[in-house]
Amino acid sequence: MSDPLQIKRLLRRPQFLAAAKGVSEARGAVVIQRLDRSDGSPHIGLGFTATRKVGGAVVRNRAKRRLRQAARLMIAQHGRPGSDYVFIARMGTADRPWDRLLDDVKSTLTRLATPKTERADRPSHPRASSGQDDRTP
Repeated sequence: MSDPLQIKRLLRRPQFLAAAKGVSEARGAVVIQRLDRSDGSPHIGLGFTATRKVGGAVVRNRAKRRLRQAARLMIAQHGRPGSDYVFIARMGTADRPWDRLLDDVKSTLTRLATPKTERADRPSHPRASSGQDDRTP
């Protein structure tokens, strides 16, 4: 039987700043930053934050509570051991329907778990030409 997943909270500012240097993805009402610690430790670090742009203290606290619960439900299946994750609330996090918030968290964690080299191999959608490059001299 495998060991249960070890989750530790990120509480200090340097931990959040370190995670900001990793990769990040935004989906719907959440932004998640992921830092691969590469220290051999099997635990997952989780941090939660919301800026004042999200709203007053009551709204920010509600948004963070919802993100904590979504992380508890999704991190076991979609998180990578040896990583730190910072969940950042966006404007609609507190009011987003629960199913949609879970979908946002799940798709973001899945995207972050995919190595960047695999993401680079996927075809991207070409941007439409603005017409400025088509000028003749």
